[in-house]
Amino acid sequence: MPVPDRPAYLRIAEHLRDQIREGRYPQGARLPTMSELRAEHGVSEIVVRQAIALLRGEGLVETRRGGGTIVKVAPPVRRVAMDRYRVVTAPMAVPATTFTHDQRISWNEYRLDREFSRTRADAGLAELFEVAAGTELLRRRFVFYARGEPQQISVNYLPWDVVGDTPVADPANEPWPGGTLAQLSFLGHPPTRVEESVTSRMPTPEEAETLRMGGGVPVLTITRRLLSGPRILEVCREIVIPADRVILDFAIDL
Repeated sequence: MPVPDRPAYLRIAEHLRDQIREGRYPQGARLPTMSELRAEHGVSEIVVRQAIALLRGEGLVETRRGGGTIVKVAPPVRRVAMDRYRVVTAPMAVPATTFTHDQRISWNEYRLDREFSRTRADAGLAELFEVAAGTELLRRRFVFYARGEPQQISVNYLPWDVVGDTPVADPANEPWPGGTLAQLSFLGHPPTRVEESVTSRMPTPEEAETLRMGGGVPVLTITRRLLSGPRILEVCREIVIPADRVILDFAIDL
């Protein structure tokens, strides 16, 4: 039996998708208008809207009020694990963190929103810290900005018996050059080991709004533990990064 034609909106979306990937419409370029696409493909406006909605759901384009449909600008950031941590543990001529290193931005282009609270370890955190449930912790939620744009959310936890009533527990001291690694060293517990596990999922509505994400884009979530000797001194649950803004590079010396 003959195979029926694919729906017109799928064919239009595929045509535009191929042109985007081939560079016909580079990042930041404006796609043809609705009227132009209707005339080119001989379809109704609703069909064109379905095609654009499909590309928007894939995270390829965004629609701006009065500005048409634009190919999304999302230059990927290279997050080189684990060598990136060596950068902030070395003597620094200028302030920096792993985030500013990844983003290739200066300290003046870096902004950090923060929320601090005192809490107790739930069952999941207790397992990650290898302590009893109910152990007191400092909870810190950060939103990281590069050049004014939100790029990353991080929620981390530190043992209250280590950081309580110290400058590390004061949000006024953020951002701290060198980040958490430098803070633990300041407290006399220099990190000796970093552990990370990476997963992916769709963002929560709050995460998508905070990070100004388009529809259809997943996030990478990183759970991190910092150890000083045998003791676990930080659990980050989680670092959340839009998947279309990052490349994870791994290098292992053999």
